[in-house]
Amino acid sequence: MGRLFGVLALLWGLGQPGTPPAVPAAPTQTAAADVALLPGPATLPVTGIYTVSFRLRGGQLGKYSDFPELEGFKKSGKTSTTTTRIVQGRRFSDLTITQRYMPYGEGEIVIKPFQMTVNGVVLRSTEATVRVQAALPNPTAMTKPVPGNTQLQAVGDLDKMFGKPKPVLYQDVPDHAFLAVMADRPRVFAGEGVRVGLYFYLKPEDQALLAFHDFNNQLPPLLHELHQPTAWQEPGPEPSVTPDTVRHLGQRYLRFRLAENLYYPLTSQPLRFPPLALTMVKYKVLKKPEPGQDNRLAGYKTYYSPGVSVQVRALPQAARGGAVAVGSYKVLEAVSRTKFRVGESFTYTFGLEGKGNLSALLAPALAPRPGVDVYGPEVREQPAPGGGRKLFRYRLVARRPGVLPLDSLLQVVIFNPATTRYDTLRPDLRPEIRGVATPAPLSKPEDDPFYGPALAGADTTMQSLDVYRDVRRYADWLLLGLVAVAGFGWWRAGRQA
Repeated sequence: MGRLFGVLALLWGLGQPGTPPAVPAAPTQTAAADVALLPGPATLPVTGIYTVSFRLRGGQLGKYSDFPELEGFKKSGKTSTTTTRIVQGRRFSDLTITQRYMPYGEGEIVIKPFQMTVNGVVLRSTEATVRVQAALPNPTAMTKPVPGNTQLQAVGDLDKMFGKPKPVLYQDVPDHAFLAVMADRPRVFAGEGVRVGLYFYLKPEDQALLAFHDFNNQLPPLLHELHQPTAWQEPGPEPSVTPDTVRHLGQRYLRFRLAENLYYPLTSQPLRFPPLALTMVKYKVLKKPEPGQDNRLAGYKTYYSPGVSVQVRALPQAARGGAVAVGSYKVLEAVSRTKFRVGESFTYTFGLEGKGNLSALLAPALAPRPGVDVYGPEVREQPAPGGGRKLFRYRLVARRPGVLPLDSLLQVVIFNPATTRYDTLRPDLRPEIRGVATPAPLSKPEDDPFYGPALAGADTTMQSLDVYRDVRRYADWLLLGLVAVAGFGWWRAGRQA
């Protein structure tokens, strides 16, 4: 029994919640904080994710520079993972910040050397080549992670010294945890957003039985499986180690958000999310607990989530052709003045605010209208979760007096999935232009900011049309004189010799 207590004391550091089992080490001095750059994979599918990470060990993260822009890739959000190790009663934390990149297409992409600064330390990378191919040779292998055997080997070394703990002394307590991929709606229209997340649920009383295992290596394959090649994807909030309290089937659960994205289908093909797997640390409990001991034995358990499909409906036939944005929007308007006169310019801002994919909102086409000059637009986006605001700023100059109907200049056709019909959004403002009609002024050279000063300081003296011909004749005479002098010098040098 004394040897059993000794083994349980060593396992106290192995079974802290939230950390995978670790091997006790000899007492050492606390290592100084160090940081290292972690390159991404050398091969990935065209629908996969390339990563660039840095890992900080034994210190607090202060300030770090932005991740680089990689040619051939598009940034797709960041993740932050903290791993805690307990050795001889001391706690060590490893922080990993990962930037995700999505490839634009297949082929071999050369990643040029770059550098980052983390806590004042300059990290430099070397040139690398990434091969982006059509598909993974064995994609199903990524959804079933296998626990590493380093810790198991270390526990086996302890077993040789102290003997194996008797399994009959521990019992496997059933838990109520599960892994789930959930969509906020079962079907959407093409272009309509659907939020899909990967969550891990467990009851509050099961916290002492479970802990995350090797989460930094398990997360990238899970994110890869959530990628949809036929949808525009906007990454949601980063994975959180702090759970939310929710109710599922009338019972209270703690929910860990592992991944959450917003998808806008580009075609009418369904969005299919395959079954996923997550391996957790599962503890067995000592049948007869001993006071002052942890009374747990670490093991592994894999949780599987069922596959999920989101049906996509094609948009009804539109009355007019061209790309149509999908969403629920309202019109925003603003002008730069309250009084309008002929020939005076003013700015007009036409904006749309609501839920939908802002990237699909294109600048409205301007209808030609005599008597008004329109310049622009300047486009500005103000994104928000699931939508936001997009503004188009124009500069207008009216040449005729009267009411200026802005709704005849621009309009936007939107498909509203809530009403399942097309809406035409138009401006409501109709400014009244006062004054006398004036023709559009012709630009003059002296009004130009560059040529105006040059013309003002130019010499106005009349020049002969034959001035360039005379200059050429003088140059020919000068050249003949130089040839004659050179010949005379050569002749004198020959006679003296």
